[in-house]
Amino acid sequence: MSRCRVLATGILILLAAGGNPAAIAAVEVREPLRLIVQITIDQLRGDLLHRYGEQFGRGGFRYLLEDGIHYTNAHHAHANTETIVGHTTLATGAHPAAHGMVGNLWYDRKLHRTVYNIEDPDYTILTGKAGVDATIEVDPTQVAAGTDGRSPAAILTTTFGDELSIATQGAAKVFGISVKDRGAVAMAGHTGKAFWFSKAASQFVTSTYYYDEYPAWVNAWNAKRLTQRYSGEAWEILYPAKHYLFGNRDDQAWEPDFEGFGRTFPHPFTTEENPYFTTFLTFSPAGDKITADFAKTLIAAEGLGDDEVTDYLAVSFSSTDYVGHVFGPSSLEAEDNLAHLDRTLADLFAYIDQEIGLEHTLIVLSADHGTPEAPGYLQEFGKLGGYVTPDGWETTAAADRIREQFQLSGQLIQNYEHPYLNLSDAARRAEDIDLVALETAIADELIGFEGVAYAFSSSRLREGSLPEDPLTLAVLRNFNPDRSGDVYVVFNPEWFINEFDGISVTVTHGSPWRYDTFVPIIFAGYGISPESVSRRVHTVDVALTLAMIAGTRPPSGATGRVLAEVIDSGKAGN
Repeated sequence: MSRCRVLATGILILLAAGGNPAAIAAVEVREPLRLIVQITIDQLRGDLLHRYGEQFGRGGFRYLLEDGIHYTNAHHAHANTETIVGHTTLATGAHPAAHGMVGNLWYDRKLHRTVYNIEDPDYTILTGKAGVDATIEVDPTQVAAGTDGRSPAAILTTTFGDELSIATQGAAKVFGISVKDRGAVAMAGHTGKAFWFSKAASQFVTSTYYYDEYPAWVNAWNAKRLTQRYSGEAWEILYPAKHYLFGNRDDQAWEPDFEGFGRTFPHPFTTEENPYFTTFLTFSPAGDKITADFAKTLIAAEGLGDDEVTDYLAVSFSSTDYVGHVFGPSSLEAEDNLAHLDRTLADLFAYIDQEIGLEHTLIVLSADHGTPEAPGYLQEFGKLGGYVTPDGWETTAAADRIREQFQLSGQLIQNYEHPYLNLSDAARRAEDIDLVALETAIADELIGFEGVAYAFSSSRLREGSLPEDPLTLAVLRNFNPDRSGDVYVVFNPEWFINEFDGISVTVTHGSPWRYDTFVPIIFAGYGISPESVSRRVHTVDVALTLAMIAGTRPPSGATGRVLAEVIDSGKAGN
């Protein structure tokens, strides 16, 4: 057993014995922890497992909910609930202010352009022409990247995976995989290995930060061309429509028909000749099934869990996010997607149990963020929600008033990269400009715009001169002086931007409101006893709890609290 595991086991034994050496002999020593599997389901709002639970079998979500510790009141504590922000928070136990991932995009004043969170020109993708192809990419955050290179260099703190590597002198195997590059890279951290799915190349790829060349097993997996099996097929509904909550609502007026994918079942994948073929796969349960197949191959090929040194595998499933953006969470597609994902998880857990044993495996599941409802759906119950269009703010009367007040001419706003408004360089460098006053005046004007609830001057955030209410604290946890923009904007509940680079979506997350912060946190396996906990907890608690169990240092920026139920549940190897 590694020194890492010996330390953790010793701590748990002493806890179980109440610190009494005479009682230690009566405490059962746990099975060695061979593998930690951290599952992140992109855009899984905390209520959806209960809402759609009738479709779940025994081995997937139901196993986690019935055999694990389920925190039913878990939230992200930061304001900008986007993919990279949530993944990195789960990995580091730190708030964005510390780990630096303040948004999927931010405006870099030194480079005078918008940057993508994990872009890095020093580390190119190993597969040629596997980077972002703007003609087929439906994630505009990636299109904005200045390079196809990827690495975790911009993450400013350590992750749990990093600390596990350090504690075991590199003996622990640490991996992160996802359809999304940022989902894989954030969870793998600085010391692990990351793989993600390239829609352009129709295969899993990585960058030169991790490898000089692909391992043989990756080449073999890609050579299978698993995606080819879906050519000419379609996303079919798993059960008869009458068994679904939304079974009679397959065709909802606000759902788009993206490039022929359709608004109703079955949704055709078309063929490999279609440039959107792999995009359609990720719009469906197929994306998660492909990811799980790669994960099982990785477990076997890399020998995860083969010895008593604790290994770590992070798997981020992305299809729930893509389906949610296109169809909304209250749709037959969203419901059926989770039914398929339940089967995918059951198959993955069964594989892990067979190859390693769930008694040797700790599973933790959470989400990077939640999601709002589609405004079209909400309007059936009253006039709730709408869309915001920041592109027009520059030409409003409010902008003219600011120019007149501060004697400015020309461009006032550089851009809006959610959730930050960035002033133009000309405005920031104007002679005798009072930047605090300028930002404050803009913030005051913004709250009069349709769909805007609050606006926070970054200068005043830096000074600490804003009232300490919960919303301000959430915005402060998202504030990094080097990366945050000039004014943080909070839209009204259920209001958001639905237009990105010409792509219309049904819903967009990224707010501090409860529907976006609300996520599940579940621990299962490794002797965990079932329990439901309604106390409010936060996603920053996950990495610290893993560190306590594995006996590592806490990640460097971690600010959460150890989840005592998880420690207490496993202390005697129940």
